[in-house]
Amino acid sequence: MTDGIASTGWNPLRKLYAWVMRHAEGPNAWWVLAALSFAESSFFPMPPDVLMIPMILADRKRAFVIAGWTALWSVIGGLLGYAIGSLLYHTVGHWLIQVYGMGPDIESFRAAFKRYGPLIVLQGLTPIPYKIVTIASGVAGLYLPLFVALSAVTRGFRFTIVAALLYWFGDPVRVFLEKYLELLVLGVLVIIVLGYIAARHMF
Repeated sequence: MTDGIASTGWNPLRKLYAWVMRHAEGPNAWWVLAALSFAESSFFPMPPDVLMIPMILADRKRAFVIAGWTALWSVIGGLLGYAIGSLLYHTVGHWLIQVYGMGPDIESFRAAFKRYGPLIVLQGLTPIPYKIVTIASGVAGLYLPLFVALSAVTRGFRFTIVAALLYWFGDPVRVFLEKYLELLVLGVLVIIVLGYIAARHMF
């Protein structure tokens, strides 16, 4: 069904979807997912869901293992984001902060994050890009074990919820995804943009 729906010659988005679905069971899929999860937590804009969801749909029995794998590498990647904010702020960190539109007033930012730091790490459950949370934690010097613990909770919960929905409703989700692929991709892009806007106004 996937190939029939997703391989229309005029639609590159559906061609990409069909390609991802075909490779979601491949031997390299797990390491690509790990790399994507790691990068998304520190500098890369694409969420790991774009590969995690097809992998779960391809093998629903491994849904929670895939979610755990994604969360693990997301937390490890978060440590790189923390290091960027803590150790490399005046080079890479400063540039990323500016790219994400978080404003030039770093002292105000530090004060706000030190006041609400643990709560802001919980934004890992929201559409706010997690890389902003990890870099911000490093900039503000949030206690590292607390950062890791909260990251594990938020990332684990977020990906487990997705896995649970796909585990229990996999076939209807696949049909819905393939039927409304363009609208869903547009919705994800809108959510990402809203997340950046929310992060910009948070501080």
